[in-house]
Amino acid sequence: MTARDETRLAISATGLRKSFGRTTVLDGIDLAVHEGTIFALLGPNGAGKTTTVQILSTLITADAGQVRVAGHDLAAEPDAVRAAIGVTGQFSAVDHLLTGTENMLLMADLHHLGRREGRRRAAALLDRFDLTADAEKQVAAYSGGMRRRLDLAMTLVGDPRLIFLDEPTTGLDPRSRRTMWQIIRDLVARGVTIFLSTQYLEEADHLADRIAVLDHGVIVAEGSAAELKRRVPGGHVRLHFADVRDLDAAARTVGAAVRDSDALTLQVPGDGDARSLRDLLNQLGQADVEVDRLSIHTPDLDDVFLALTGQAPAAGPASPGRPGRPDATPPEARAKKASSR
Repeated sequence: MTARDETRLAISATGLRKSFGRTTVLDGIDLAVHEGTIFALLGPNGAGKTTTVQILSTLITADAGQVRVAGHDLAAEPDAVRAAIGVTGQFSAVDHLLTGTENMLLMADLHHLGRREGRRRAAALLDRFDLTADAEKQVAAYSGGMRRRLDLAMTLVGDPRLIFLDEPTTGLDPRSRRTMWQIIRDLVARGVTIFLSTQYLEEADHLADRIAVLDHGVIVAEGSAAELKRRVPGGHVRLHFADVRDLDAAARTVGAAVRDSDALTLQVPGDGDARSLRDLLNQLGQADVEVDRLSIHTPDLDDVFLALTGQAPAAGPASPGRPGRPDATPPEARAKKASSR
């Protein structure tokens, strides 16, 4: 990696290791997260995701490895790292007895903002997250989606360049989840970098520019969602024909394929990339075969997760009757980081 590439990295980690007693949690992982992107870290329970986030956000120290976060050496400049990042845990770290405005002003005080600037920034963020109308209500009266928006707004009081999000849509209904996704996209459009730790694969598929799969303390795969899906067998192109004559001709032309004579379809193995699709259609065209329509089927991230880790992914965010896992970033940790400036 060139020096120029290094300057564009929000996170650069090489040989990151961490053990607790005799248990190795991270076994020499490498990470490269570019500025202004969404990077998702996936993995089953116990894979080391939370430990990774805790190290990168200065909550715990690594046993070995070289790490730079927001342009600063993690070991030598932890205060500079804390000044550049924000952390939003799995569950909302808000005080339910305070109003929305009071929660925001509390964070402004922790960030040592002046009274006027704190009120200005709190009002602007409450408006940005569509919370102004409810700003003077106790947070206990907020919906789950409102609390998550307030939680993220509080993280932004310090104007972080890099935000760590741990299961950001846990417990939200589909509408609130998509609202949160749009908020995350808007943050990235403003130049913020997002490090997303999640087991909710649809979330990573919708949001992430790059995805790393962590299993037993090692990165077992990394790439875009499309790149990871192409690594798993099972992709195919389904060709639909208007009559059995074209179906017969296509079957003779393409060779290995699964035929359905009743549906007049032919299932051709392939990853659905543009070049292979163009080659297939050219091959059929040269044989004077008319394709009525086609559809491309690729494995989803659930298939990728299962193939790479040997485990089925966890279900979506926690819902009533199904508790989520404990939040690794308690409210006092956030306050500690803010007050350490």
